[in-house]
Amino acid sequence: MREKSSAKGFSLIELLVVVGVILILASIAVPNFLKARRSANEAAAVASLKAIGSGQLAYRSSQGDFVTLDIYKSGYNFSSSAGTTPSLEFTATAEPAVSTGITATGTRFFFVNQDQVIRCSAGSSADANSSPLQN
Repeated sequence: MREKSSAKGFSLIELLVVVGVILILASIAVPNFLKARRSANEAAAVASLKAIGSGQLAYRSSQGDFVTLDIYKSGYNFSSSAGTTPSLEFTATAEPAVSTGITATGTRFFFVNQDQVIRCSAGSSADANSSPLQN
């Protein structure tokens, strides 16, 4: 006659089933998390470009010219400089630090100038001829 074992715990099959369920849930959740992060980075880039545009106009009204800047924020590289007529024109761009692959920080490129219309382009640098951003 067999004696009952007093050892308590989970069998190997039970542990494998639990690990399988966790892997399935992770394979669903991780891509959605990365997509949400890219969307948040793009929204932050648009907000930052609005602030840069307003700041450029405020600086010009007090100093007479536009300022040049290069910064990195929320997965995007921002660049702003005076145009061909420094007292009348400026351009600012926001480009994702990584624009392709699973680690992409964003997929859209943004542009704004003294007209304060934010323009976007998917996959390549945005400019004054890119389509306006639809809010």
